Amino acid sequence: MALKIRLSRFGTKNEPHFRVLVTEERSRRDGAGVEQIGAYNPRAKGSTLSIKFDRYDYWVSKGAKPSDTLNSLVKRAKRAAAAKA
Repeated sequence: MALKIRLSRFGTKNEPHFRVLVTEERSRRDGAGVEQIGAYNPRAKGSTLSIKFDRYDYWVSKGAKPSDTLNSLVKRAKRAAAAKA
């Protein structure tokens, strides 16, 4: 089965929080994943994405495809981390 890295929504109504999951492509959005590698809070100020970049790179190297939204969030986070360093 093909693997995807995508966001899984949890939290209450009008207070969304997301988990960054490695999951099978055909599973439901909020279904069980293979591994949780991070979290995303869109309503927080500042850095809202916390992700284990080593695990993200590992799964991408194994063929997992990130969703478009997650891909843009990771690019932004990597640029911010490079500018900080």
